[in-house]
Amino acid sequence: MPDAADDERRTVGATAAGDWPGSDPLEANRAVRGELGGAANLPFLPSLPARGPGSDAVGRTLGVLVELPFDLQPHGWRLVQRPGRDQRRAESALSSDINALGDIAGAEESPAPRLKLHLHGPLSLAAGVHLHSGERVLIDSGARRELYESLAAGAADLVRRVASVARGAQLLLQLDEPDADAVLAGRVPTASGYRTLRAIDRREATEAWDLVTASAVAAGAAGTVLVAGNGDTALDAARSSTASALSLPLHGISDRRWEALAEDVESGRQLELAILQPGANLPQVRVLVESVLAAWRRVGLPVSALAAVTVTTLPGLAALSPSDAVRALTRLAQVADALDQVRAEG
Repeated sequence: MPDAADDERRTVGATAAGDWPGSDPLEANRAVRGELGGAANLPFLPSLPARGPGSDAVGRTLGVLVELPFDLQPHGWRLVQRPGRDQRRAESALSSDINALGDIAGAEESPAPRLKLHLHGPLSLAAGVHLHSGERVLIDSGARRELYESLAAGAADLVRRVASVARGAQLLLQLDEPDADAVLAGRVPTASGYRTLRAIDRREATEAWDLVTASAVAAGAAGTVLVAGNGDTALDAARSSTASALSLPLHGISDRRWEALAEDVESGRQLELAILQPGANLPQVRVLVESVLAAWRRVGLPVSALAAVTVTTLPGLAALSPSDAVRALTRLAQVADALDQVRAEG
């Protein structure tokens, strides 16, 4: 359990889900690092889905896989025997992102001390990628295992590649699992759409997350942030994982969930709270601050424990204009500062 000195050193920070508008990685990295500067905040390596296939969430993650070729078909991404144009496009886009990060970080007088990377998690990747037969990887236990292992190896490679240009920044790996609850509850449809695939065991989910976490940490990452969606089944499984932080939307946390999360916070786990739905109309700082404090007080956590919190957005910044996306980061940084003032005065 963290001691009091640790709490004094830590402050409330701000970050975002990871997607960003536009197609220029230099401009994207410059904007993100400009708005999330300072030790408390957590800048991220932005993904740019506007560039098209290969820069989307699934394609971008496939681009890090080791020894699992893929291509794009009308029904979606598919594992294949040999690499092709679609794979080269995904790999090239990610390389451009990393090179842009290196250029921007290399020109900074005081480079950011932390950086977050994000990938699709193993469960959602298995639900979003197809076998050569056209069915989802999720249907085949052997194919799932192979995908998990390839993702773990690829995540480690990504950590090493980014570390080489990040000028000593502490790296965190975020695993996005938007389909985790559907996978664990057996609600993912088959290719035909007439039935659903069998639910996978919760133990398999935790082991898959832990496999990727262990691989990333062995490569130099400080830990993983697990974004397990908004369902009870996925959250319960995520809490059993070795992820150093959990991320979930503030508005979806019931009192029962808060009781469980309070235990995690008290035992030293970090918490990302998605308090902002991307959009042109931003809530006032006071409104966002009070939404966090109301939940915090309701569950009986001391304000000193706000040191465990990083405020973030739900996915969707990529759908905004660049200026609106920047304003969203600015607002989150303001909220983090206000919450940290409450923590310091409490």
